[in-house]
Parts: sequence; C-alpha cells; structure tokens
Amino acid sequence: MSAGIKKKIFDFSLLKRVFEFVKPYRGRFYASLLFAALLALFTPVRPYLIQLTIDKATGKHAAVPRALEWLLGSDNLSDAYRFIITVTIFQVVFLFIETAVRFGFSFLTSWLGQSVVKDMRTGVFKKILGLNLKQFDTTPIGTLTTRTINDIESINDIFSDGLVPIVADLLTIVITLVTMFWIDWKLTLISLIPFPLMLVATYYFKESVNKSFIQVRNAVAALNAFVQEHITGMSIVQAFSAEDRELTKFNKINKDHRNANIKAIFAYSIFFPIVEVVLAVSTGILVWWVAGKHLEAGLLVSFILYLNQIFRPLRVVADKFNVIQMGMVAAERIFKVLDNEDYMKKEGDFAPAQVKGKISFNHVSFGYNPGSYILKDIHFTANPGETIALVGHTGSGKTSIISLLNRLYQIQEGEIRLDDVNIEDYRLDTLRSSIGVVLQDVFLFSGSVLDNITLRNPEISKEQVINAAKMIGVHEFIMQLPGGYSYNVMERGTTLSLGQRQLISFIRALLYNPAVLILDEATSSIDTESEMLIQKAIDTLIADRTSIVIAHRLSTIRKADKIIVLDKGVIMEMGTHDELLQSGGFYAQLHAMQFEKQHAAQPS
Repeated sequence: MSAGIKKKIFDFSLLKRVFEFVKPYRGRFYASLLFAALLALFTPVRPYLIQLTIDKATGKHAAVPRALEWLLGSDNLSDAYRFIITVTIFQVVFLFIETAVRFGFSFLTSWLGQSVVKDMRTGVFKKILGLNLKQFDTTPIGTLTTRTINDIESINDIFSDGLVPIVADLLTIVITLVTMFWIDWKLTLISLIPFPLMLVATYYFKESVNKSFIQVRNAVAALNAFVQEHITGMSIVQAFSAEDRELTKFNKINKDHRNANIKAIFAYSIFFPIVEVVLAVSTGILVWWVAGKHLEAGLLVSFILYLNQIFRPLRVVADKFNVIQMGMVAAERIFKVLDNEDYMKKEGDFAPAQVKGKISFNHVSFGYNPGSYILKDIHFTANPGETIALVGHTGSGKTSIISLLNRLYQIQEGEIRLDDVNIEDYRLDTLRSSIGVVLQDVFLFSGSVLDNITLRNPEISKEQVINAAKMIGVHEFIMQLPGGYSYNVMERGTTLSLGQRQLISFIRALLYNPAVLILDEATSSIDTESEMLIQKAIDTLIADRTSIVIAHRLSTIRKADKIIVLDKGVIMEMGTHDELLQSGGFYAQLHAMQFEKQHAAQPS
C-alpha cells in the first residue's frame, strides 16, 4: 500500500489540484514567497555583523563592505568603540525588521492554509450533501467525517508547515552556504565534512516517518468510523450487553493507532540526537582548524552561527517534507470524494408553480447493487387526491419505492412520472419540496423544537408552526415541554420519545404543504390516543393531495383508494381493501395472519 501511495505523493498533478484552491488568494501566496526570500536573504547578515564586531573589538581589521562603511562613517572606522555601538544599534534595528518579516510570513502562510481549508471543506461538504444515498449505505459515517475534518486539516499543514516553509528553509540553506563559501571556501569545506552523514540520516528519517504517518492516518480514520458508529448505536450495544466485546475491538484499533505513533516518535528520537551529534562534530572540526591556522575569533563565531543556520532548517525540513507527503495523501482521499460521480444529477429544469400529484411508475426496476434488483417491473398509477397503500413483508420493497419517488436513488429501468413529466426532468429541489415525508425512523437535529420543525427556514413563521401543531393536536404536548417550542431536543431527539419525535416530524411534513404526502409507518410507535389524533389529521389532509401510505397494520389502510401488495420486489395484487379480501389472495392471507395475532394477543 505504501508504495502505491508514495507514487501518488509525487504526482504533481495532485499538487496542482490543491493549488487550484489557492487561485482566489494568489496575491497573498506570492507575498508569502516574497517574505520567504527576504528571510533567506536576512539570515547571513547578523552572523556577518557579529564577525565584524568581534574582529574590531579584538583589534583585527576585517574588510568592511563599502555599503557598511558609508552607513558607519568611514572617517570613524578607527574608533573601535564607536564602531561596535553603531553596529549593535544596526543589529537591533535589523532584528526588528526581520521579526516583522517573519511575523508576516508566518501569518500569511497560516491565513492561506486556513482559507484553502475553508473553501475545500465547503466543497467537500457540498459534495457530500448531493451524494447518492447509496454512498452512505456503503461508506462508514466516521470515514466521511475524517475526510471532512481531519484530512482537510492536513491541507492546511501544506501551507503553514509544509511547502512554503520548506522553500524558505531551502533558500536559507543555499544563501548561507553561498555566504560561507564567499567568506572562506576552505573553512566551509572543512566544517561540512560530516554533512553527508546528515543527508543520509535525513533521508532515512523522512522515509521512516512517512510510513508511520500513513499508518497513523489510516488508524485515525478507523478510530473515527468505529467511535461514530458505536456512539450512534450505543443503545444496541448496551441492550445486548456487548460492552466488553466492543471495548476489546476498540482497544485493538486504539493499540494500532498508538503503535503507529510510537514508530514515528522512535524515528524522531533517533534523528534529532544524530543532528546534534553531527553539528557538534562540525563545530569541533571548525574550532580545531581555526585554532591550528590562528584565524580570527570573529570568523570562528560567525561560522559556528552559520552552521546552526544550516543544521536548524535541515533538522526540520525532513519533518516538513513528511507534512507535505501526508497532505498529499489527505488530498488524494479528499479528491476521491470531490470526484465521486455517484450523485443525483440536477440537469432537470422543470419547476412548475404547482404540482397536482399524479404519480406513475412505468415498469420500474431497481437494485442497490448492479444486477441484483429488489424492485422488478413495478407498474402503477396514483391519480391526484388518491391514497395509495403499500403493504408487504419486511424487505418487500415498500420503502424503496418512496425513495425512488424522491430521487434518493437512481432507477436502472423504466421511468417515474409526476404529473406526466419524468421526475428526472424536474429540478431536484422542486421535486422534493413537492413531496412531504414522515418516516418511521425519525431523525431530529440538535436544536429547538421550532428549529427541527422549520429546519431553520426563515419563511416559516412560528404562527404557522403553532397552527399546524394544533391541527394535529400536538400543540399542548409541545407547550408542556420546558420552554415550549424553544425546548432543546438534543442530537437525534434523544430527550423525546419515539412517538413524540414522529409527531414533530409529522408537523414538519405538513408545514411545507406538499402535493404528495408519504407516510412510512408514521403511526407505528404512537399510542392509541395519539394515533387517533394523527389519523383524524390524516383524513383531513389526504382529501386534497396524493398520499402514499406504508403500514404493517392493515387496519390503518382500510380507506385507501388502492392497496398495492408487494412480495420480494414484485407487485402481487392491487385493489381496494374489500376487493383484495374477496379475491382470497396474498393480501387476504396477510390480513388473516394479522387478525389471528391480534386475537391471540388479547387476554382471555
């Protein structure tokens, strides 16, 4: 795996795609490069000034550049004390300038990284919002969370700790080496004798840490996916006393994460001491040579400073290169999400002001996996205002039918028409806003009851919400909550019962006044009193709109205009309640079985 990843790390087309996100900020990017060049040019100045100062203080008359002579005043160069004071003041001023440039460089690179991260994260989340639901069926939520949060954060490191800082460090090394060779090329070669050892150590460190970091990123994704999944399904884990088993699994994943980090720490623990040893050896050789040749003390001090300015960037440049590598690995994963073509196309532009509600399924076949159909040749029509009931055993395809009507999945064969227009010709937002859905498994977001009902749509007033709640008979229940409509339901609505969540979901669907109303087991978890209230509201609402009702309890669909009986994705029967009972077919068997269960459940 690492070999394949390594090959793509050096794919400049991938880096080019990352820099596509820099285009809106190219001015600041170029400014950061300018600051990097200035910092590199500033690097050898202070050691050289220190050399001049020491030589002047010890009575040595080192050559002074003409520009510096003009600044210091050539007529006073014989005055060592005045010379030292003047150079010191110049160094202090220069230090403030260098600090200002360094601040600008650090701020610009961090700002650039965060801006790219913001835009990229927005793009990824926008892409996720439009993905076909099949992607969420096959991809762990924690993995997508890692792509949106952790992996994108690695892109920030490319700019703040990776590419641009590496450019600055390499420029610093090059300019420092040029300065050293300009001052004394022999002394430079002598001091760099241990340098090849440093280069070898840097290479092996880079390779070792890179492999470890790839393992770390994979372990982080696995941890996120595992924790996300188990927090979401904690009730199941606890209900089946699976805490110990799941903790064992978590410990294994967590141990893999720890081991990957320890490998990286081990590499750092070896590399940094090697750098210090090589620097010490270089310094020792330098001192020995200068002492043997009786060279100036200022030259020795400046070369020691130059060596530090070379080894300090080298010590971190390998680490920064790994930052770029991990950023590229993260970028590859992010672009896989951005390049995912499994999303509902929005080419349709049909957006009528009003939808009547005629629904036609024309020989529709569908499967979540290619070649394995779960709906086969589904063909029926629901006229405006009709109520269609879908019944059948679990897994017969009832929920899949309503998912296709909402274009949550793409059909493989046939077509679905709304008001005699193919649903693929509709604008997706127009289609879905015309269809109200109340699901059995209600999802509520963290926020107030009012926010969950309106989905933070500013066009829906509180008065409209209250009127809809009163229509269903839920207003009194909401007002009994602490804070009423401002009550915080917490994530997934955990502070409310399943029945209460369904009631809120019902209001949410009604408020948008859809032309088509879909009820997927909407009363399955409601007590008898609440069901009577909802059933009364349903009877009023479905009079003027097309309704598709999915129900296991056949008693709730007696009044349906048409009942469609499904089994293993095939329509077995179609007709009214009385017609299907008289035919004595599949529906009659289901009805008899359910009646027997209800009779057996009654106390004798």
